[in-house]
Amino acid sequence: MLRYMLSFCLSIFLFLQCFPEETVTNGKVKLTVGLDGNGRPVYSVDLGGKPVVKESHLGFVIDADSAFYQGFVWKGVERRSVDEKWSPVWGEVKEVRNAYNELTVHLEKKGRWLDIVFRVFEDGVGFRYRFPKQDGLRYFVVRQELTEFAMGGDHKTFWIPGDYDTNEYLYSTTLLSAIDNRSVVDSSTDIAVRVAPDAQAVATPLMMKTQDGLYINIHEAGLMDYPAMQLHVDKATRVLRSSLVPDAVGNMAYLHAPYATPWRTIIVSDKATDILASKLILNLNEPSKLTSTDWIHPMKFVGVWWEMQTGKSTWSYSDYADSLGSDGKLIPNGRHGANTVNVKRYIDFAAANHIGGVLVEGWNAGWEDWFGNWKEKVFDFVTPYPDFDIHALTAYAASKGVQLIMHNETSGSATNYDQQMDTAFKFMAGLGYHAVKTGYVGKIIPRGEHHDGQWMVLHYTRVAEKAAQYHVMLDAHEPMRPTGLQRTYPNWMACEAGRGNEYNAFSKGSPPEHETIMPFTRLMGGPMDYTPGIFKLREYSSVPGRQMHTTLAKQLALYVTMYSPLQMAADVPENYEAHSDAFQFIRDVPVDWDDTKVLDAEPGDYVVIARREKGKDNWFVGAITDENARTMKVSLSFLDKGRKYKAVIYKDGVSADWKTNPEAYTIETLTVDSRGQLTLPLAPGGGAAVSLFAL
Repeated sequence: MLRYMLSFCLSIFLFLQCFPEETVTNGKVKLTVGLDGNGRPVYSVDLGGKPVVKESHLGFVIDADSAFYQGFVWKGVERRSVDEKWSPVWGEVKEVRNAYNELTVHLEKKGRWLDIVFRVFEDGVGFRYRFPKQDGLRYFVVRQELTEFAMGGDHKTFWIPGDYDTNEYLYSTTLLSAIDNRSVVDSSTDIAVRVAPDAQAVATPLMMKTQDGLYINIHEAGLMDYPAMQLHVDKATRVLRSSLVPDAVGNMAYLHAPYATPWRTIIVSDKATDILASKLILNLNEPSKLTSTDWIHPMKFVGVWWEMQTGKSTWSYSDYADSLGSDGKLIPNGRHGANTVNVKRYIDFAAANHIGGVLVEGWNAGWEDWFGNWKEKVFDFVTPYPDFDIHALTAYAASKGVQLIMHNETSGSATNYDQQMDTAFKFMAGLGYHAVKTGYVGKIIPRGEHHDGQWMVLHYTRVAEKAAQYHVMLDAHEPMRPTGLQRTYPNWMACEAGRGNEYNAFSKGSPPEHETIMPFTRLMGGPMDYTPGIFKLREYSSVPGRQMHTTLAKQLALYVTMYSPLQMAADVPENYEAHSDAFQFIRDVPVDWDDTKVLDAEPGDYVVIARREKGKDNWFVGAITDENARTMKVSLSFLDKGRKYKAVIYKDGVSADWKTNPEAYTIETLTVDSRGQLTLPLAPGGGAAVSLFAL
């Protein structure tokens, strides 16, 4: 009998060695990790017993081993728990709690080692691969990353195509099984476009809602020296597989052990508001690398920009690069926006309205021949056009207490910008420019690289580091979508990396639901330079029939719902002067916050957010809706108890409608306290903005 018992125990021991399994929990979130019968690492996630990610495989194809995803031996685990708080330099809250239970799994295959690090938070899971320092694997090439996210059903999904070079698409809302990039249409031309080699590839952040009411968001964190992750959707099995952006010869990444990949993130809740409130992605990024941050100041700005988007003026000084006069100089076209007189007008407007900065696009030579020409060198970044007196304007702005914001468009020539970067930032610093907006419109040079590939990811990181060296704040356009790096590089304050308000100028625009989806998708990784605040909502363009797909009140609400510490008042001064009472909200609304409360939300339908001003007791509320009118009941229980507040409510007029009467609004003033409730009627495509000043 004893012999049989010993044999049975040995069998169980050997079975557990062959098929090990570990679990980690945090609140209602449960992670299970193990090896399958082929030595493949697998994991699963559930929330309160409901499946979030079913058993899914992990691993790689690398040049040294085309099957570096199976045949592993389980060599042990390490566990630890962390519960700490940290304060961001700027952000949506004054203090962030970082609490997780961590499991590190050590795997070995024929002398090569792979660790997988899992962190389980109360609102989801983050995991990354770590290649330890080892003799069996030093320099190597990643051919494929085989991370899977096996979904438990045919979820409602908010998605854009997995394009290697842009994230500037409208969102489609379909079931997972209906995802097909071949159905995507360019809204500016109504022509179907082929956006990626993989017709079932989607970009992250990917937002889903299950039939039993779970909200699931998949993205990544800490992307600094690795290609961006897209997801291939197997429509039959509902399995999402990582699909990295390749380089010019089809490889994904070039690595050197020791090395840790970016984190793969899964945020989950049965409440949509929890998704927007999550700090999981931010917490998975490394602390600030900057030795000093006292020079970083969130700010609002206006700019010579919208007038060029709408055709009133041009970026270029001349109409053609070869239009030279008898003196060999460019012939001015008479419509150049970045001229000294016009820029002074913006400086005066900013000063009069206590707005800190003025962005000027089109100031430097090269705009005549920049778009789509795939040239190695189009711009330099220190040579102004003849009608832009940079030194006089810098002095004039300083005398008014306003900063000029530099603009560096590269036209996709990253090599050219790399070569001139130190010169460009030294030039900015010498003039006292403490913020820059960069741009990467067009095909990337070196040819064959992509905006979201490893080579360009490294480039964007170099720009952030160079900007920090010269104490310059960075707003990057056309980069890969953010992954929380604002924690590591707090001078990297904003990005575009999505379809912004500008599409209402040069295309048919974005539907009213667009801004109710973006917080659940693009903004999950970090702030967006969305350029809100357009007040003239029809007949603003040189193209007949163009109009915004929002009401004026919604444009105000976006200052709260679409977070950015560099926030533009995007319209031209005369349009603000025509609605100076509504413009008061833009004057008042801050760009840095001590607290944020997501009061109500449903992706694709509506978003209501309240934020507390940095260092003060004032609160601001933004509420937006899709194409459907609705009335939002907003409890004021977040206000300090026992204190009165003056509420200034900017809301849609009775007859407001984004299609027929977008500029109708009313302003109401009330005295309220924490026991009260606001009733905010939202017109189709509308919104409401509320200032709550502590008395």
